[in-house]
Amino acid sequence: MEEIAETELIMLPGPVPVIPRILRSLSKPTINHRGPEFKRLLEWCTARLQELFCTKNDLYILSGSGTCAMESAVGNLGRSTTFVAAENGKFGERLKELCELYGETKSVVSEWGAPVDLEEIKRHLEEGADAVTVVHNETSVGMTNPVREISKLCKKHDALLIMDGVSSIGGIAAPIDSWGVDLAFTGSQKCLGLPPGLSMISVSDKAWDFIERAQKRPYYMDLIKYRASGQKGQTPYTPAIPLFFALEEALKVFAAEGLDARIRRHTIFAESIRAAAAAMGIDLFPTLDAVSAYSNTVTALKVPRDIEVATIKNEMRRRGVIVAGGQSKLKDKIIRIGNMGNISKGDVLNVIEKLEMILEEHHILNTIGIGSLAADEILAQL
Repeated sequence: MEEIAETELIMLPGPVPVIPRILRSLSKPTINHRGPEFKRLLEWCTARLQELFCTKNDLYILSGSGTCAMESAVGNLGRSTTFVAAENGKFGERLKELCELYGETKSVVSEWGAPVDLEEIKRHLEEGADAVTVVHNETSVGMTNPVREISKLCKKHDALLIMDGVSSIGGIAAPIDSWGVDLAFTGSQKCLGLPPGLSMISVSDKAWDFIERAQKRPYYMDLIKYRASGQKGQTPYTPAIPLFFALEEALKVFAAEGLDARIRRHTIFAESIRAAAAAMGIDLFPTLDAVSAYSNTVTALKVPRDIEVATIKNEMRRRGVIVAGGQSKLKDKIIRIGNMGNISKGDVLNVIEKLEMILEEHHILNTIGIGSLAADEILAQL
């Protein structure tokens, strides 16, 4: 197996770099997950996460990745639920596939990177659908979807709103209660800046009504079991204790910065990457409408002619920076640069400078520094 250098800078849509103080917390001695120490840890982390989600709803921490929480959100509602699944990227597609496993599903499919069809969602709700699923920040295409507008439709038709906030909560404004999101979830390895392995899900009173009526629910991700155990300061099954230590430390880092400041930092980082791309003559990928927006946690760039995605990725790595290509149908068409978590201005400039060097060496860019200069002007706001 190829050895990965410790000095590599990971600028992916996840996982993200983990800063030393969070890494150190992973080495704490283990504790009894049925004892008072873990009870305190769980309750403290849960309360801080509710602040992060901007919610008073119940919230649970699952020992599993974001897809674990995604399946929990859908699977707990019961087989009689009719879902409207909005899909315009890889993770909308994944949510749709989960909906198809657990209930009747009305798919609202757009081209990857195209706006979701609000009129089609409205039509299905008018026909009696129970719930809408949407990915707030679709990292596969570098765009955000109009959750607020979808929420208005759900409220009008008394339907549940299920939001994938895996790559947005903590990095892009996503006020769960203000938007009326009934089930929202995120993952540890994105804006929180932890290693992979934990996910978090909030549950509204309205969602509980569906869950309590469900005749069948997932076994490991049964939210009623999580609610019962949570009242005792426990999880129903053995938790990933080292990751809970890391979560505690990450939430302390988060609190020191503040939610608004953290969202602003992510916004400025993304704006600087987009400005650098424009200066270098690189097009952004998505086609957006008035209610969609470019992502502020990951930027998708169309690969210029005369160079391949694999070439960019390999040469970036040779220079110590890891970026992502596209997924599935976009595999050979785009590169994606993440800017989530506890990264710095220097990290953002580093990835831009390395990309400039590669494009200049391949005679795609004539002048070194124009992208970095454009980015630096925006990063000066921090």
